[in-house]
Amino acid sequence: MSSYDRLSSLDASFLHLESLETPMHVGAVSIFEGESFFDSTGRFQLAAARRLVASRLHLIPRFRRILKAVPLNQGRPIWVDDPRFDIAYHVRLTALPSPGTREQLMTLTARVQSQLLDRSRPLWELWFVEGLEEGRVALIQKTHHALVDGVSGVDVATVLLDFQPEPAFLAPPRWIVEPPPAEFRLLADSVWERATEPAEIVRSLRAGLRGPASALDNTTRIARSVSSLFGTDALAPRTSLNASVGRNRLFDGVTISFDDVHRVRQAFGGTINDVILAGVSGGLRDLLEARGEPIDGMTLKAFCPVSVRDDAERMQLGNRVSAMFVPLPVGLPDPVERLMAVRDATFDLKEREQAVGASFLLDLTHYAAPTLLGLGARLAHRQPFFNLVVTNVPGPQVPLYCMGGRMLEAFPVVPLTKNLSIGIAILSYCGNLHIGLFVDRDTFPDLTVLSIALENSFGELLKSAEEQLGEPSR
Repeated sequence: MSSYDRLSSLDASFLHLESLETPMHVGAVSIFEGESFFDSTGRFQLAAARRLVASRLHLIPRFRRILKAVPLNQGRPIWVDDPRFDIAYHVRLTALPSPGTREQLMTLTARVQSQLLDRSRPLWELWFVEGLEEGRVALIQKTHHALVDGVSGVDVATVLLDFQPEPAFLAPPRWIVEPPPAEFRLLADSVWERATEPAEIVRSLRAGLRGPASALDNTTRIARSVSSLFGTDALAPRTSLNASVGRNRLFDGVTISFDDVHRVRQAFGGTINDVILAGVSGGLRDLLEARGEPIDGMTLKAFCPVSVRDDAERMQLGNRVSAMFVPLPVGLPDPVERLMAVRDATFDLKEREQAVGASFLLDLTHYAAPTLLGLGARLAHRQPFFNLVVTNVPGPQVPLYCMGGRMLEAFPVVPLTKNLSIGIAILSYCGNLHIGLFVDRDTFPDLTVLSIALENSFGELLKSAEEQLGEPSR
């Protein structure tokens, strides 16, 4: 049987989730020092930028591949080489009326990110943006979630960018287009693969029975972790965050000092992620309060992806994630109490290994028929278990460069589903947390309220930490 670069069930689910209202790509907008992007006449060096990106595509082969469906929908799609690959389609240049403001850049980012990627081509685009104030250049990235998750997306970024100012134009091997498999062969191999999967399950069960004590321990562990997903408080409260979304988006970015977050952790314990979630809780509290919604005693639920990718899987594309449903105590008025509540909740979820349970359930989808995957993805649009997505991806703490220009900021984008009007994505880079707020335009005319509320929320945590540590307030 032929070996195919086949989408995993989780990767394929993002194709089923996608619609005109819910594009399923992740992305970012990055801002760079701009001088080195232009030649001596002041013209943007687009040809050089395309040549730079093209010289590295052999390191990420799926960036020159397209999706090929299995006939009669008898298996998950596979990746095949795109015989008409054109780097000019994927690396583009646009401009703001100079001097373009930050607000205008965020508006442009929202517009670009709200458009579907063309499935007949490799599922990624890079948009360079000139005309920014202070002579800076921006880069808007979008890559389909079927192709990358947050961690592998950072891996891809470190391939396309440089760790030193001098751009490295690689000498790639000659790319030879591999022809796609014949339809009948792909169908036959896919049917055979599905037919043998039940046998693989049986073999796994037999192997487990050879060590009954170990099998019992693992079964108990998985049962405990799965039960943490479906407790008495599994359903999320209904709020204005869970309105039906349209096709238009707004985007904004908030920057928080990583040192400030470390100081809060030093004062009160917990993890960096606990501090981040507590800061997000405070911002959402102020937003809902400004909207006149009752918040006393309210606990929102955040879907927090958890990477299960190990070092051996670096630079492997696709999705290797599990998840935790973390309670956000927006009903608590005191910032330190919110942090303590988040810290206790995440500790409990880790003790019960909720991410293990979620990973187990996701692994089961590997054996589901494609039609069931499509049905499950459509049901996910109406899920009642969480109010928003909050994803935190660690990025490099050393400067990155593109075409010689240093990257100053990078705000990530996470997609929405039909009943989630906001996605919050956080990327740490060079001593700062960069928080990307991607929202439905009709549901969030007050996005600025949330941006300011997040800054204030982290500021309150820092002030409390300085008091705890006996440091003078700034």
